[in-house]
This record gives sequence, C-alpha cells and structure tokens, in this order.
Amino acid sequence: MLIETQALTKSYGAVQALAGVSARIERGEFVAVMGPSGSGKSTFMNILGCVDRPTSGTYYLEGAEVASLDDGALAAIRNRRIGFVFQSFNLLARASAVQNVELPMIYAGVARNARAARARALLEIVGLADRLGHVPAELSGGQQQRVAIARALANEPALILADEPTGALDSTAGTEIMNLFRRLNRAGLTTIIVTHDEVVARYAKRILHFKDGVVVGANAHGWQEHHECRRPQLVGGTP
Repeated sequence: MLIETQALTKSYGAVQALAGVSARIERGEFVAVMGPSGSGKSTFMNILGCVDRPTSGTYYLEGAEVASLDDGALAAIRNRRIGFVFQSFNLLARASAVQNVELPMIYAGVARNARAARARALLEIVGLADRLGHVPAELSGGQQQRVAIARALANEPALILADEPTGALDSTAGTEIMNLFRRLNRAGLTTIIVTHDEVVARYAKRILHFKDGVVVGANAHGWQEHHECRRPQLVGGTP
C-alpha cells in the first residue's frame, strides 16, 4: 500500500473542503481524481503532496503517518518522495531544460556531475534529447510539460501528482503527454492526476469522483485505447 487516508477533513474557516475522505492507492496504480470546482479534489491533492495538512484524520504514505510531521520533514518528503506536475509547467524562464530538471537534485544535495547526467537521461526518456540547452521560450507547450515531467522524476519519487497536466495544451499535445504518463506508469511509477476532463481521466485505471468534499464513487476500468495512442516503451529503462 502506497497511500491510505482515513476520515480526512479540511476546513478553511467556515468552509469545509473535505468532509471525511478515506481512500487507498496501491503502489503502481494510475488514478484520476475528478470532480466539479469546489468538490475538494485539489485540497485532497495538496494533502497527498504534503503541501497542506488535514484538519483531522490521518494520511499514511508508504506506511508512515505524515500529516502530523513538522514543516522540515514535510519539505523533505515533497523533495525526495513526490514529483509534482502542474498545468502551468512552473519552469524557470532563464534556465535550460537540463538546468530545470537539475533543480530538485540541487536541493537534494546530488553532486553536480551526477545530477547533470541524470537530467540528460530523463530528458531523453521524455523525448527531448535534442532540446537539452533550450530555455522554455524556445519550447512548445507540450515540450515544456515534458521538461516538467522529467523534473518531477529527478529524485526518483514514490509517486507523481499531476494537477490538470493537459489544461494548457492543445488536444494533440495533451494526448502525447497522457501517453507519456501511461508509459511511465507501465514502467511502475504510481501516478495520480487531478482533472475535470473525462477524456484525460479515462487514461487512468481507476477514477475517484469527488463531490462536496467526499468521494462519491470509485470506478475501476481498463485503459481506454484511442486511435491516436500508441504503446511506447521507456527509452533506457525505467526513470
């Protein structure tokens, strides 16, 4: 078991964002979290990512209860055990693709030569071996998101949390990014995606449906193949 939450609640003053969420996510799963605006899905993701703490309830990550840890311990978990991917990419504008991917490894204390080599290898895995020295302004939106995914993989996280990762992309680039997530998951990487898009959610093997701060459904299904999707293999092994 990678993740287990028990009766999570989260209140912001008089507003209750989560109203008792219990969920289990196995290592190696690909899970989509869906729900309308205000349903609690982003709050749930923030707690899973150790960005926020629940008001009550428990959160176990790899068997350890983490919600009650201090800020320093939570920061260490975010840096070393969780990879984040955002809709807006969040890349450093003046840094090259390699330098952006290196950033989490700098905070983790990885030696310069080792982090540069790993950054190049990860960019090759996501299909950007010919864009190592390019800054974000020289890359398309889909390429920027690939850099962001490579950065999320930098410290060999236990899981990837992606918040609307195709929201800023056109349909073609969005399909390519979701196929990349699928490929990484098939290599063993636990992946959780927050989305309002049913097409994106169908790439996952299981969907958690949120409404009014609670899980109102959790349906499992096989991957839905699309005519534009391929079954790519990781280049150079698992990240």
